[in-house]
Amino acid sequence: MTTSTTGSQLLASAAGLDAADPLAVLRERFVPGDGELIAYLDGNSLGRPLIATREHLFRFVDDVWAPRLIRGWDEGWMDSPLTLGDALGALTLGAAAGQTVVADSTTVMLYKLCRAAVCARPGRRQIVLDTENFPTDRYVLEGIAAETGTQLVWIEPDPLEGVTADEVAAVVGPDTALVVLSHVAFKSGFLADTPAITRIAHAAGALVLWDLCHSAGVVPVELDAWDVDLAVGCTYKYLNGGPGAPAFGYVASRLQGELRQPVQGWMGHAEPFTMGPGYAPATGMRRFISGTPPVVGMLAMRDMLDLIGEAGLDAVRAKSSALTAYVIDLADELLTPFGVEIATPREAARRGGHVMLTHPSFRELIPALWERGVIPDFRPPQGMRVGLSPLSTSFGEVAAGLALVARLLEERGQGRLISVR
Repeated sequence: MTTSTTGSQLLASAAGLDAADPLAVLRERFVPGDGELIAYLDGNSLGRPLIATREHLFRFVDDVWAPRLIRGWDEGWMDSPLTLGDALGALTLGAAAGQTVVADSTTVMLYKLCRAAVCARPGRRQIVLDTENFPTDRYVLEGIAAETGTQLVWIEPDPLEGVTADEVAAVVGPDTALVVLSHVAFKSGFLADTPAITRIAHAAGALVLWDLCHSAGVVPVELDAWDVDLAVGCTYKYLNGGPGAPAFGYVASRLQGELRQPVQGWMGHAEPFTMGPGYAPATGMRRFISGTPPVVGMLAMRDMLDLIGEAGLDAVRAKSSALTAYVIDLADELLTPFGVEIATPREAARRGGHVMLTHPSFRELIPALWERGVIPDFRPPQGMRVGLSPLSTSFGEVAAGLALVARLLEERGQGRLISVR
């Protein structure tokens, strides 16, 4: 069977899947791409904007910013990191009110919470992390280790399997201050056993911080039920906050009075408008705010949280699992004959919202895909990451995108790389 014939059959099956998708109607809520876009397969890097967001941004300028000006701070802006944090926590994190804040970038929030956690465990001189985690996490912890004189203890997991509970149990002990891992691995999509690993770290007396960048808004999380200490995540992926959207941080209520974050800005002061000579941290999650809240950067996220609430996170997860399973089925049929390997767990319960495919040609192939309107992303050394935002991605997009990947691989095997449009 030729690639073109198989691709036609898969497109037909995709149409049936889209017709049966209970969330398909919600795709109409997103601003469409340009006419050149065939398949957007990078929703786990930057989500599409909502039509409602476009309207709300205009209205914010005309109806709120322009007429209210500085009065807006007394009319909700000052509390927006906390009120939006509570909404985010309730809808996507399994977090009761008063434990989540929206502020800063992911890197800054990671630094603040990790540094506070290490200092809250004096006498413990080790931080546990893994070699497969996102660079920011590793770089931030290298800096904290240098500042505090602590030692980094590296786990080297199987890139496909990710960090396991047994691997954590083998390295934590009485000298462990903090364990930092990702709930969903940014390359393979491996879904860590967060409850088990958290229990293991706690048994050793350590704190745990979970990176939720590839979880929030696509994989249900139960931070309170899992007894998680700390968590950080971004909001521009599945939460569709837009480029540069602020991060979020979670601190369990039982720890908030114990931790003292290191970036002591005036917005985290107990009485910010006294302009006093010394720093006294506010109570609750306000103490983890440093500077002026990114009010404009929060607008798009509010709209996406409303949509997630309408759809239901369990339904979002079900669609995500179906999409990633479809990618794996397509890859098995269309791509493995060309030497493509699937570097993501096949069991739905063990993977997040994206699939990693590997092939030596992907570094050169992905720019050609972009030129033809299919947008995945590349992860070294030879990975093509297929990121699927369930509320904006159709099965038809997935089929069309991977059929083009197969076509280009086939043509490269013949020594040609020609336009297929």
